[in-house]
Amino acid sequence: MPADGRVRQGSPSRDALRMLDSCAVFGALDIEARRRLAEHARLRRFAAGEIIFQAGSPGHSMMAVVTGSVRITARSPRGAEIMLAVLSQGEIVGEIALLDGGERTADATALTDCELVALERRDVLPFLEQHPKACLKLLEMLAQRLRYTDEWITEIALAQIAARLAKVLLGTSTRPGRRGDGNQARSVALTQRELGSMIGASRESVNRCLQQWQREGIVQLKTGRIDIVDQEAVKEIADLG
Repeated sequence: MPADGRVRQGSPSRDALRMLDSCAVFGALDIEARRRLAEHARLRRFAAGEIIFQAGSPGHSMMAVVTGSVRITARSPRGAEIMLAVLSQGEIVGEIALLDGGERTADATALTDCELVALERRDVLPFLEQHPKACLKLLEMLAQRLRYTDEWITEIALAQIAARLAKVLLGTSTRPGRRGDGNQARSVALTQRELGSMIGASRESVNRCLQQWQREGIVQLKTGRIDIVDQEAVKEIADLG
């Protein structure tokens, strides 16, 4: 069951205003408008693995990530799960259902412990009507996501598995790890099955690539994460796609 109705709520005003200030969409509002909008916000906390909302559920709110990260997935008619995105601080989730009043188009799950600022449709739409700059920013964000989707479909159809995997590793390596020599390495906290769902490949195919890269000293496979040891090598592989 979605956790929308049972999440713990706290005093959101400071976090909400900070998030609205840093958000590309609502940053277009003047400070007074952001303060008024922040008064309607609710701070919601989710534990890692907790469902935030599910595809097909009513979409009455949109949320901005304050801390942690959120995994967005969809399911095929046969039940296969496909990962669409991993959203982090400052990014928005749930904007499509909020804008058209329809159902959620995908599942959202807390990838880590996270906090989100939620804004209800009844509060957001009047602000968008009164602030065309915010509307334009929202359209720009939606266009960027559509462009990304189009490019990703092309990658799925044409690029080799290794190149697609390398691009995903580069795009999702947000948590720093530390190598034995004291130099920082980028880390990816996704399972091989999740990586496979993102690139349209089996877990076994992903594992073969990663094992080969580990033997070549490009990555290190750790429990719960993948450390990118040689980022330049991963970039070169990504460029082959």
